[in-house]
Amino acid sequence: MKDRVVFLTFDDGAEKDPEFVRMMQDLRIPFTMFLTDAAIRNGYNYFKPLQDLGNAIQNHTLTHPDLLALSQSAQENEICGQQRRLAEEYGTPPRFFRPPYGNWNEATRAAAQSCGIEAIVLWRETMQIKNLRYQRGDGKLHPGDIILAHFRGAKDLKGTTATEMTLTLLRRIQEQGFTVARLDDYL
Repeated sequence: MKDRVVFLTFDDGAEKDPEFVRMMQDLRIPFTMFLTDAAIRNGYNYFKPLQDLGNAIQNHTLTHPDLLALSQSAQENEICGQQRRLAEEYGTPPRFFRPPYGNWNEATRAAAQSCGIEAIVLWRETMQIKNLRYQRGDGKLHPGDIILAHFRGAKDLKGTTATEMTLTLLRRIQEQGFTVARLDDYL
């Protein structure tokens, strides 16, 4: 990829900070949500305004298990069950799947495909409180990199909110001369 774009993704859905929604409504930064039912079932409506901004809701399993410890049938229950829940709540079944912890195998691929998933999506960098953690040793972003963040609150982030952390992340992306693009437009 030659475009100087990166992709911002948020996993799980545990923290539901109204300030994050307001910030994203103001900034109009595209991102993709990989949601776990166990984390969102007490607040499905929180994610609808984010979806209304054009941000896709994707599959991250029902209960966030380590898929390597499950049979293909159990993986299908996790993935297909979440496909159904997300389609019911948000109107369309997800196209993409992110395995919890990034752990997957051929049984995962087969299970995801049987559930209608088009692609398994992993990541290159992770958002940290003050910076990014890079998988490559060069400490910089590259075109097409996928950045992993989480819907987490101040209790998990040493007093920092996901909103503050996201603003820091956006500055780091801009400092390196990149723009955030919509993952769905490229996959």
